[in-house]
Amino acid sequence: MVYAPRSTRHGALLVGTFAVLGLLTACGSSHDVHSNPPLTSSGTAAPATGDTQNPASVASTPTSAGTGAATASAPQGTASRGGATTPTAAAGSRCHTSQLSASVGRNDPGAGQENFPVVLTNSSGRACTLRGYPGAAFVGASGGQLGPDPKREPGSSVTVTLRPGQSAWAGLTFSNPGVSGARTATPAALLVTPPDERDSLKVAWTGGAVPVSGNSSSVFLSVFAPGTAP
Repeated sequence: MVYAPRSTRHGALLVGTFAVLGLLTACGSSHDVHSNPPLTSSGTAAPATGDTQNPASVASTPTSAGTGAATASAPQGTASRGGATTPTAAAGSRCHTSQLSASVGRNDPGAGQENFPVVLTNSSGRACTLRGYPGAAFVGASGGQLGPDPKREPGSSVTVTLRPGQSAWAGLTFSNPGVSGARTATPAALLVTPPDERDSLKVAWTGGAVPVSGNSSSVFLSVFAPGTAP
């Protein structure tokens, strides 16, 4: 039997005790790792919505949801260069006064009747339509109306499509006052109102005296037809 000094045996005992304690501590730590997950700070553990992918891949690969949203919000119309769309004007919408210019054509008299074409021309940049009768009134230099409103001649209305620069005409007729004996006045202008509109266009009147009262003093208007004259 080898004799070891008391100090040596005491040191060995301490070393062994620390070794056992270290082993027990290691085992306890291993058990805690598996049974108790680490705590996280609220709001920082998970990525913010929309950042679940790498930013570079998000920018280069749009999601199907994003594509659908873009398609739904894109305006309907004609595709232009680069894939963009441009809204198209509604084809066949009614002509408004602001889209038109008015004129009165040359008189085409016959059998005691005076016949003037009242012409409306599309001065806008898109097509529009006219259908039916115009409104009309003779006015003096002061703007007051001369005579009653014109009457409507019987006729079948058709829809006239006016592309930019195209025209439609309606006939304005009355009996020659020299033949009918009606009382007359000489208008300064003719006010022309497109069908279904409220605003009028003013045209200088150069057709001379018109009947305003008395026998055969009625003025008549016909429906619009394509062109500028019969």
